[in-house]
Amino acid sequence: MALGFYIILLAQFLSALADNALLFAAIALLKQLSAPPEYVPFLQQFFVVSYILLAPFVGAFSDAIPKGQVMFISNLIKLAGCIAMLAGIQPLYAYALVGLGAAAYSPAKYGILTEYLPPSQLVLANSWMEGLTVLAIILGAVLGGILLIPNWPPYLVLRDALAGAGLKVLTLPEFAILVVLLLYIAAAIVNLYIPRVHRDHSLPRKNPWFLIKDFAASFMLLWRDPLGKVSLAVTTLFWGVGSTLRLIVLVWATLQLNLDLERSTQLTAISAIGIALGSAAAAKWVRLESSLKVLPVGIAMGVAILGMLVVRDWHVAIVLLVLAGAMGGFFVVPMNALLQHRGHQLMGAGHSIAVQNFNENISILALLGVYALIIRADSPLQRFMRSIGIEALKGRALAPTEAAYYVSVLLLGLFISWVMFLLYRRYHHVEYTD
Repeated sequence: MALGFYIILLAQFLSALADNALLFAAIALLKQLSAPPEYVPFLQQFFVVSYILLAPFVGAFSDAIPKGQVMFISNLIKLAGCIAMLAGIQPLYAYALVGLGAAAYSPAKYGILTEYLPPSQLVLANSWMEGLTVLAIILGAVLGGILLIPNWPPYLVLRDALAGAGLKVLTLPEFAILVVLLLYIAAAIVNLYIPRVHRDHSLPRKNPWFLIKDFAASFMLLWRDPLGKVSLAVTTLFWGVGSTLRLIVLVWATLQLNLDLERSTQLTAISAIGIALGSAAAAKWVRLESSLKVLPVGIAMGVAILGMLVVRDWHVAIVLLVLAGAMGGFFVVPMNALLQHRGHQLMGAGHSIAVQNFNENISILALLGVYALIIRADSPLQRFMRSIGIEALKGRALAPTEAAYYVSVLLLGLFISWVMFLLYRRYHHVEYTD
């Protein structure tokens, strides 16, 4: 791999590290403001809505100017979202601004791979990208937990310095957001060194109506292409379930594993270790032309998720999360590579990834919405479980959100196994075309 590829990876790592640490800082800020429990999934929904609303435009934007420049601008927008949180803007709205930057960033970070590298290196490049992104998820969760430790020395030093200078003392969540802001600045600086590459599929016109029609044409083209359809369906399902599961793991860690917030945030990173292992295995053993053969692994991943219903020991929980993550990484990396390759052939990298983001984030928005509704329906669910004898079986009353937790895990596990089974049965015979 050329040096420019590693610069792209470093830029992605810093930005993803900041994204993942910011999530936990924003959750802590909501708790500091005594926000209702359903605001946690709402936070993610406000983040992804930009991916959906701006999908017709960000792909064209990514293909129209150098992608390193797109990534630089996007990190500045994320930085502005952090400043908005520190300025006291409602966290949901400020986090939506960060989502705006992320929506513009995503087509560029993946699209540049197809412009910079030959098709033969795309699975390997995606493995590197996913592996480093997973490392950022792991370290972001760890960093998020560390930054929220009340007696962490760097926070105490800054707090005392601000108090001594007569300035406003930052709360713990605000301190965490400040550190994330510095990470976005570092990412923006690295973006300036990303190599310029030949731009493909630039649009002849740039008025909004033309962009919307062009996006709709790209959307239909990918869904009508057999290889594009199955890879798009798999990645859409994976990220929708993954984003929801990440929040459910926090509840699982509290309710069944008896972990505090710091350790719970770190537990969410464990599955990311598995994703890294699965991504590495996919890079070694899966070729682009045989990508569809990994679909049965997705069925097994759904079964592994159901294991969360019975596991109560944190040692076993770690094994379960690594296993589920490895399965996810093993089947989603080849699907990503296949989708990028087909998109590059059919319409341009930025366009295809914008379509991918549109579908994935509708999935995230919908599944998080269902999860929020389940949380709000916790009391009726508890009454139902009491009526069928669950509380008698457990020997105690259900804790708040516990009934919602059980229903969410059951639905997610069954849903992903069922959909992956249908996709494999229908599309496993489709032949790869170069």
